[in-house]
Amino acid sequence: MHIVAIVIQLVIALGLLNVWLIQPNRPTPYRGGDAVTIKGEFLAYGLPGWTVYLVGLLKIGAALALIVGIWLPSLVFPAVVVIGVLMVGAIVMHFRIGDPLKKSVPALIMLVLCVLRVLMRGVY
Repeated sequence: MHIVAIVIQLVIALGLLNVWLIQPNRPTPYRGGDAVTIKGEFLAYGLPGWTVYLVGLLKIGAALALIVGIWLPSLVFPAVVVIGVLMVGAIVMHFRIGDPLKKSVPALIMLVLCVLRVLMRGVY
Protein backbone atom coordinates (compact mmCIF):
# COMPACT_ATOMS: atom_id res chain seq x y z
CA MET A 1 0.00 0.00 0.00
CA HIS A 2 2.89 2.33 0.74
CA ILE A 3 4.14 1.98 -2.85
CA VAL A 4 0.69 2.87 -4.20
CA ALA A 5 0.65 6.01 -2.04
CA ILE A 6 4.06 7.04 -3.37
CA VAL A 7 3.02 6.38 -6.97
CA ILE A 8 -0.08 8.57 -6.49
CA GLN A 9 2.07 11.35 -5.04
CA LEU A 10 4.49 11.15 -7.95
CA VAL A 11 1.75 11.11 -10.59
CA ILE A 12 0.20 14.24 -9.07
CA ALA A 13 3.55 15.99 -8.59
CA LEU A 14 5.02 15.18 -11.99
CA GLY A 15 1.76 16.05 -13.74
CA LEU A 16 1.71 19.50 -12.13
CA LEU A 17 5.38 20.13 -12.75
CA ASN A 18 4.93 19.15 -16.39
CA VAL A 19 2.05 21.58 -16.89
CA TRP A 20 3.60 24.49 -14.99
CA LEU A 21 7.32 24.15 -15.82
CA ILE A 22 7.53 22.28 -19.14
CA GLN A 23 4.31 23.17 -20.99
CA PRO A 24 3.10 26.55 -19.70
CA ASN A 25 3.28 28.13 -23.14
CA ARG A 26 2.16 25.17 -25.22
CA PRO A 27 -1.41 24.73 -26.37
CA THR A 28 -3.31 21.69 -25.13
CA PRO A 29 -6.92 20.64 -25.69
CA TYR A 30 -7.56 21.18 -21.97
CA ARG A 31 -6.79 24.90 -21.65
CA GLY A 32 -9.69 27.07 -20.59
CA GLY A 33 -11.59 28.93 -23.27
CA ASP A 34 -9.54 29.49 -26.40
CA ALA A 35 -6.30 29.98 -24.44
CA VAL A 36 -3.04 28.52 -25.69
CA THR A 37 -0.96 29.34 -22.58
CA ILE A 38 -1.48 29.20 -18.84
CA LYS A 39 -1.53 33.00 -18.65
CA GLY A 40 -4.15 33.04 -21.40
CA GLU A 41 -6.25 30.57 -19.42
CA PHE A 42 -6.35 32.84 -16.41
CA LEU A 43 -7.37 35.74 -18.63
CA ALA A 44 -10.11 33.57 -20.17
CA TYR A 45 -11.39 32.91 -16.65
CA GLY A 46 -11.51 36.66 -16.01
CA LEU A 47 -8.90 36.47 -13.25
CA PRO A 48 -6.33 39.20 -12.62
CA GLY A 49 -2.87 38.57 -14.07
CA TRP A 50 -1.21 38.12 -10.68
CA THR A 51 -3.33 35.05 -9.89
CA VAL A 52 -1.40 32.93 -12.39
CA TYR A 53 1.75 33.49 -10.32
CA LEU A 54 0.01 32.75 -7.01
CA VAL A 55 -1.60 29.56 -8.31
CA GLY A 56 1.64 28.54 -10.01
CA LEU A 57 3.59 29.04 -6.80
CA LEU A 58 1.04 27.00 -4.84
CA LYS A 59 0.93 24.18 -7.38
CA ILE A 60 4.69 23.95 -7.89
CA GLY A 61 5.32 24.21 -4.14
CA ALA A 62 2.74 21.53 -3.35
CA ALA A 63 4.12 19.28 -6.11
CA LEU A 64 7.61 19.59 -4.66
CA ALA A 65 6.19 18.91 -1.18
CA LEU A 66 4.67 15.66 -2.49
CA ILE A 67 8.05 14.56 -3.79
CA VAL A 68 9.85 15.50 -0.58
CA GLY A 69 6.94 13.89 1.26
CA ILE A 70 8.26 10.50 0.22
CA TRP A 71 10.94 11.05 2.88
CA LEU A 72 9.11 13.61 5.04
CA PRO A 73 5.51 12.32 5.19
CA SER A 74 4.18 15.25 7.25
CA LEU A 75 4.24 17.33 4.03
CA VAL A 76 1.88 15.05 2.10
CA PHE A 77 -1.49 15.86 3.69
CA PRO A 78 -1.21 19.67 3.43
CA ALA A 79 0.08 19.35 -0.15
CA VAL A 80 -2.80 17.16 -1.36
CA VAL A 81 -5.32 19.42 0.36
CA VAL A 82 -3.89 22.51 -1.37
CA ILE A 83 -3.85 20.75 -4.74
CA GLY A 84 -7.34 19.36 -4.23
CA VAL A 85 -8.75 22.80 -3.45
CA LEU A 86 -7.01 24.24 -6.52
CA MET A 87 -8.43 21.45 -8.69
CA VAL A 88 -11.94 22.21 -7.47
CA GLY A 89 -11.27 25.84 -8.40
CA ALA A 90 -10.06 24.80 -11.87
CA ILE A 91 -13.19 22.73 -12.46
CA VAL A 92 -15.40 25.61 -11.33
CA MET A 93 -13.59 28.01 -13.67
CA HIS A 94 -14.05 25.69 -16.65
CA PHE A 95 -17.77 25.46 -15.97
CA ARG A 96 -18.03 29.18 -15.28
CA ILE A 97 -16.84 30.06 -18.78
CA GLY A 98 -18.85 27.30 -20.44
CA ASP A 99 -16.01 24.96 -21.38
CA PRO A 100 -16.98 21.47 -22.48
CA LEU A 101 -16.62 18.80 -19.79
CA LYS A 102 -13.54 17.29 -21.48
CA LYS A 103 -11.50 20.38 -20.56
CA SER A 104 -12.10 19.63 -16.87
CA VAL A 105 -10.96 15.99 -17.09
CA PRO A 106 -7.29 16.58 -16.07
CA ALA A 107 -8.35 18.62 -13.02
CA LEU A 108 -10.96 16.00 -12.15
CA ILE A 109 -8.39 13.20 -12.38
CA MET A 110 -5.99 15.16 -10.15
CA LEU A 111 -8.81 15.80 -7.67
CA VAL A 112 -9.66 12.10 -7.54
CA LEU A 113 -6.00 11.24 -6.98
CA CYS A 114 -5.83 13.80 -4.16
CA VAL A 115 -8.93 12.33 -2.53
CA LEU A 116 -7.49 8.82 -2.85
CA ARG A 117 -4.26 9.97 -1.25
CA VAL A 118 -6.14 11.60 1.62
CA LEU A 119 -8.13 8.39 2.13
CA MET A 120 -4.80 6.60 2.41
CA ARG A 121 -3.82 8.93 5.22
CA GLY A 122 -2.78 6.06 7.45
CA VAL A 123 -0.07 5.35 4.89
CA TYR A 124 1.69 8.71 5.41
